[in-house]
Amino acid sequence: MRRINFLSLLIILLILLMFNNSIFAKKKVEEQKELAISWINNNNSFLIEISNKIWKYAETALREYKSSQLLIEVLEKAGFKVEKGVAGMPTAFVATYGKGEPVIGILAEYDALPGLSQKVSTKKEPLVPGAPGHGCGHNLFGTASLGAVLAVKFVMEKYNLPGTIKLFGCPAEETVVGKTFMAREGIFDNLSAAIAWHPSTTTKVNTGSSLAMNNFKVFFYGHTAHAASDPWNGRSALDAVELMNIGVNFLREHIRPTARIHYVILNGGKAPNVVPDFAEVWYYVRDVNRKNVEEIYKRVLNIIKGASLMTDTKYKIEFITAVHSVLPNITGSKVMQKNLEKIGAPKFTPLEIDFAKGIQESCNKETKGLNQKIEPFKVTIDQRGGSTDVAEVSRITPTVQLNVACAPLGVPWHSWAVVASSGHTIGHKGMLIATKVMALTAIDFLNDNKLIEKMWKEFKEKTKGEKYKSPLPEGLKLALPKK
Repeated sequence: MRRINFLSLLIILLILLMFNNSIFAKKKVEEQKELAISWINNNNSFLIEISNKIWKYAETALREYKSSQLLIEVLEKAGFKVEKGVAGMPTAFVATYGKGEPVIGILAEYDALPGLSQKVSTKKEPLVPGAPGHGCGHNLFGTASLGAVLAVKFVMEKYNLPGTIKLFGCPAEETVVGKTFMAREGIFDNLSAAIAWHPSTTTKVNTGSSLAMNNFKVFFYGHTAHAASDPWNGRSALDAVELMNIGVNFLREHIRPTARIHYVILNGGKAPNVVPDFAEVWYYVRDVNRKNVEEIYKRVLNIIKGASLMTDTKYKIEFITAVHSVLPNITGSKVMQKNLEKIGAPKFTPLEIDFAKGIQESCNKETKGLNQKIEPFKVTIDQRGGSTDVAEVSRITPTVQLNVACAPLGVPWHSWAVVASSGHTIGHKGMLIATKVMALTAIDFLNDNKLIEKMWKEFKEKTKGEKYKSPLPEGLKLALPKK
């Protein structure tokens, strides 16, 4: 009887010890999070300054020389080891601190969009007419990601926390190139998890997906001739482009309603009285998965051949890039949601709300102001909208994403309205919220190996154990812009 009582007492003591250890571990993680928040609060002005510099640089895809160099300089000064020019892109980099597992990656973007130069104003007022602008808020994106890894490093140092934190400098998201080519080169291999965010008009953990895509140009070559005197000697490259477009537009009736096809004619000739010997058209083909995209793409290839035959012209296809659809990780997203609820949505002043309403009025949108609430967490299969190269990372490692309100409700994205907001305190407030949520989520990942295991279990179930395969054609070389 005494032995039984002794064993019972021992079991109770072990349970209490485990319980106390669990409480101590949770308390320790909360202390780490508070330290990260404190670091970010103490460095608000520094982060806003970096964001404003990148906003002013406004460099387009694969030309982000000043923006990437600014981030690299800050990281190197902070003690990160930086590998520059990864995957053959001069503006891509990987910054690393720590050693061993888990290895947590945070993604940074910093490219602008052409033609969207804009003052911090409630009306459309270009800073430099025709120049680029941050119409997707990537100046905020890159800076928040930088701030998050710096805060995490600070915590790792103070608590001697094992593991590795990495910042991936990802150029050219707007052309869906950077992460796709980085993924092909294995840059994201061996990550335990990845964290990303994006400016938005709402604040939520993003559990939705995106559209897979093929991005390509078609060049047609014919023979020039006088359009009135001897058109029979001409072979119109423009006719070929137009016939291709007609064929694709007829194809729309016979594709799934989830599919999207868009194009622009980049070159259709120089004068009406000259039969064009060269024409160029740029296409995106999208759908909810790679299989559907490839099916549509094959049919478009046949249409291109047909247009070439009908016009007695030749053609060349320049395949630019391709992406999968995003694979959300719900296990990790729930952790991010708790951190978002801890930090809260951005709170805006009456002056900021008035500024937002001024933008909305200029855009002929309802003057609802700004979103100041966290959207309820929900698992969604929504695949509306665009495509992103974050999808490639999500197919390699469990990936979580956050949206934070950085612009007025209802304004068009990729517009001057977002540029104005991204250079305003509205954007800055959203950026700092994202910085904190990503830092806290990374701290959770670094402290909880069982959580990482659960995230990977979900990942493997969704991918059915299939290894990542790049959607890029074999041997495709990245076309870098001329300086």
